[in-house]
Amino acid sequence: MKALNLLLLLCILGLFMVSVVNAETLDLSQFADGELQEAEIWTGDGNGIPQTGKWYQRMDGSDWRYQPDGAVIVTVSATGDVTIGGDRRKKGTNVFDKQLSKEPSGLAFPMENVRQIFAEDDLTLVNFEGTLTNTKSATKNTYSFAAPPEYVEVLTSGNIEAVSLENNHVMDHGEQGYMDTCTALKNAGILYSGHLGPAVYVTETGVRIGMLAYQTFNGNYKNIYASIESDIASLRSQGCDLVIVSYHWGEEKDYVPNERQVPLGHATIDAGADVVLGHHSHRINPIELYHGKLICYSLGNFSFAGNVRPDDMDTFIFQQRFRVIPGRSAEWIDFRIIPCSISSQEKFNDFRPTPKLGEEADKVVGRLLELNPKFEKMHKKLEVEAIKTYPLYWNWQF
Repeated sequence: MKALNLLLLLCILGLFMVSVVNAETLDLSQFADGELQEAEIWTGDGNGIPQTGKWYQRMDGSDWRYQPDGAVIVTVSATGDVTIGGDRRKKGTNVFDKQLSKEPSGLAFPMENVRQIFAEDDLTLVNFEGTLTNTKSATKNTYSFAAPPEYVEVLTSGNIEAVSLENNHVMDHGEQGYMDTCTALKNAGILYSGHLGPAVYVTETGVRIGMLAYQTFNGNYKNIYASIESDIASLRSQGCDLVIVSYHWGEEKDYVPNERQVPLGHATIDAGADVVLGHHSHRINPIELYHGKLICYSLGNFSFAGNVRPDDMDTFIFQQRFRVIPGRSAEWIDFRIIPCSISSQEKFNDFRPTPKLGEEADKVVGRLLELNPKFEKMHKKLEVEAIKTYPLYWNWQF
């Protein structure tokens, strides 16, 4: 009875920390915060992942995102590479489809441990590295990725609203494969940005978010430098309150960005971007604070069917929270990471990204902090500044 009274008191004060009850009690307060209208206990799926419950709202039931001065709070989630399906040039069933055949939830299985997190933001953006097509492969690359168009359900079931579609695998099945992919995404209501142009997403609170995506291979750096300022200005002219720029850049398996990535990241912020999101290395990289904005050089893999036993399965969901007065001003007020494994299994990759808890989450933070000095030393001439902490909790108070 005393415990219940304490729980109700904390709820009234708006300081209730959400918890999960499973085989053991786990603190999952990093997945939820703020004021609850009524006390609820989250239940888990056996892995300590929240499946039911509400996040938070004001005691009077109003939407907490609307601020008294007319500002709107916007939360954006981002991840690295999402690669599904397999290489049709090879005989037999690919590893993704083998795993799919075992899954009772069907195509919803890859995102089932993170979909609740993505449901509670305003925009989820991932890098989709592959194709949604039934055409034959048109590439001589070592790896070629394709999934049937209906596999777009992996994204829709995971509450993913947008993808960056500019990387070294989007053309694995030629122009037809690329157009099939665009059609599948469009028909599913998922926005995409890439060499066909930007995307503009309007949140349910009326904030316009512009997205640009580029790949830097085959001498494309000079083209990006030539267009980035005008590309961002064009989105601003369309009334975009926030502009997100995604880059597929760097070298595979690099843990820090190279000498070409950093200047481009800086130039992108100088050109007016609100945040830069990177991928391609399949490894997590440090986050830089540059002129008051964040540059995520690599978000690593996320749901990655390219390897069933990768030698590094650490990743994280990057979340940033902005305070926007539509049409007037925008500033970021908070960010956090949600450390994850790209698999729910320890010894093999089942393509199901799963949040890490407790000491395991701290290890991912520790790895990022260990990379900071190497990053700063490598780019000493540019006086780069890695962020000093990688918070797991929101710090900004309503």
